[in-house]
Amino acid sequence: MYGGEGLARLDGRVVFTPFVLPGERIRAEAKHEKPGLVRAHTLEVLQPAPERVEAPCPYFGRCGGCHYQHAPYEYQLSLKRGILIEELRRLGKVEPPGEIGIVSAEPWGYRNRAQLHVEEGRLGYREARSHKLCAIDHCPIGSPKVNETIHALVSMLGDPRWPRFLRSIEIFTDEQQVQLNVLETDRPVARRFFEWCAETIPGLVSGPLDYEGRFRVSSNSFFQVNRFLSDRLVAAAMEGIEGDAALDLYAGVGLFSLSLARRFRQVTAVESGGGAVRDLQFNAERAGLSNLTAEQRTAEDFLSGLERPPEFVLLDPPRAGLGKVVVERLIALRPPRLAIVACDPATLARDLAALVASGYAIDRMTLVDLFPQTFHLETVVQLTAR
Repeated sequence: MYGGEGLARLDGRVVFTPFVLPGERIRAEAKHEKPGLVRAHTLEVLQPAPERVEAPCPYFGRCGGCHYQHAPYEYQLSLKRGILIEELRRLGKVEPPGEIGIVSAEPWGYRNRAQLHVEEGRLGYREARSHKLCAIDHCPIGSPKVNETIHALVSMLGDPRWPRFLRSIEIFTDEQQVQLNVLETDRPVARRFFEWCAETIPGLVSGPLDYEGRFRVSSNSFFQVNRFLSDRLVAAAMEGIEGDAALDLYAGVGLFSLSLARRFRQVTAVESGGGAVRDLQFNAERAGLSNLTAEQRTAEDFLSGLERPPEFVLLDPPRAGLGKVVVERLIALRPPRLAIVACDPATLARDLAALVASGYAIDRMTLVDLFPQTFHLETVVQLTAR
């Protein structure tokens, strides 16, 4: 099921257990019980699935980051495709196309970003469904530069210069530069800490990171975490698309906007975050894309004032999805073509249900596996108004 847990039924109750595969027989212990629902913990796998493999990460099963390391990668992709289809049918009553394309790449060392917690002189991730720290010294899904930085930070923890009030920190990198962002702290972190980090972490930059010389990304701006698949994600969303006018909603720093501006005569990019909008404008100007206009507004606010639809609208919403207001406005405006880039199949099913009921048809659906070893999946859907 979506969420990384196995589902079983026992005495009329639903039982959720993590780190199992379909068809396995296990001995489990109930951890949390509600009427009709049990969340359990596996004590022993009595009959493993033929596909089960040994997880390569020593933290797997404790760290809450990965869910599928006990399955070979091709099997993970098959599971995700099945989960996507089931969520669309069950929650949205939407029938997916007969063929769902799958875009994947290297399943290890792909993450360009890591958010780490600091506690009692240790650095790591949270354990699954817990606030307890799982201390680490490396992360197999992190990029080489992410792991180099983790190693440097771990070596710094015992030094008196380390700020004991620092609670969480983020690493972001393009494998040449490193951006270090303080996410949670009990009081401001002094500049001298970052100066010390710059002496210890090769490639550390202060301020925005210039990702591969193409995208300036400030500390509060979103950027895709898979260093191998961002360009292929863009290609999947824009396959066969070009024309006069396009709209990019939830535009971020311009990952999709810049490519749209090379295919359309006029592009409007809408983003609510001020820092991201400034990054987007910088990225467009550097690329020489004078036909790209950035608007700092919410998608709901922008659509409410839009009188005529563009030929194409690209939507890359957060995990909560488009929501009722945006979907209703899209239905009223009726752009000829849409592309939705969704990171949650449940909210995608809800949004697609309304769009399909209004007369939109699904032309193409692609599963882009931005998050190998985890239950998360990205779906690109192209739709046409009939």
